Amino acid sequence: MKYGYWTPVFGSWLRNTDDDSTKGEWSYIKDLAQNAERWGYELTLVPELYLNDIKGHKAPALDAWAIATGIASTTNSIEILAAIRPQYHQVATTAKQIATIAGMSGDRFSINMVSAWWEEEARQYGISFEGHDDRYALTHEYTDVLRGFWTGSPFSHNGKYFNFYNSYNEPKPKKMPLVYAGGESEQGREAISRFADVYVMHGGTLDEITEKIADMKKRRKALGKEDFKAYGMAVYMIVRDDEKEAWAQYEHITKIKNYEEYENSYKDFTGNSNLNVQISKEEYSVSNRGLRPRLIGTPEQVAAKINEYKKAGLNLLIIQCANMKEELEYIAKKVMPLTK
Repeated sequence: MKYGYWTPVFGSWLRNTDDDSTKGEWSYIKDLAQNAERWGYELTLVPELYLNDIKGHKAPALDAWAIATGIASTTNSIEILAAIRPQYHQVATTAKQIATIAGMSGDRFSINMVSAWWEEEARQYGISFEGHDDRYALTHEYTDVLRGFWTGSPFSHNGKYFNFYNSYNEPKPKKMPLVYAGGESEQGREAISRFADVYVMHGGTLDEITEKIADMKKRRKALGKEDFKAYGMAVYMIVRDDEKEAWAQYEHITKIKNYEEYENSYKDFTGNSNLNVQISKEEYSVSNRGLRPRLIGTPEQVAAKINEYKKAGLNLLIIQCANMKEELEYIAKKVMPLTK
């Protein structure tokens, strides 16, 4: 199993409590990345939202790409996976930006293509927010254009969303950046099966993840494509020496303190994402359905569950936790050795 973690650009991942020492500050994030690399984490996902989805609109949210560039310049081996919403990034200049950061990092820079879901955020930032299926079509073509710029010069493209003729975009990345993507609607799965290198999923039960992996393998095979390079899942982990302590923490973080603080993002996330499962307000206590896999308990209990996911074909976990520095170190020392 490959382990990654979410860079805390919003600070804490907990919506209902304020007793998490995780900080959305560059000094904390840099120290976390350097330590995580030493502890054995192989990837960090840098999420992109300009409003704070966790603590509410008025709370700070750091810029994903500035943070990703900083991590690239202050680490040595960890893969930096920066989220990107095509609506927020002009494609030609972004192709150059990615190639530049890839060079800075020694080809450790990857992108997580996100079709966007938060309509209110788009409104506040003056961004057009299209229908669900159209957003995936845009994401697909956007990825094709990026790869076109990275592959040949001059580059020409005539599509639904983009048109370029004899365009030069130098330098090229020495190694093609990996493209991660996640989605569970029919339109999302169909598009992702065509353009992504890695398929990433919200947290899910073992049965849910098994079904998704089997379905995406079938789609790739039908297209005559090689299987995805990896299948990943977002997860919020609670691991303690004592099982009762772990579940006490679960009860603590899922007690909704002030639903109004994140009501807008909850409605947009559930209403605009075409999710194939019902998400509860309890699960929304953390992001990306991270509690749904129930990786909660002692190191031995959590490792046993992770090994079941491995058998289903999952080979990447991207972790949220609190407090991040302490918990990531504990997971690295107590859980990771049991799942290698």
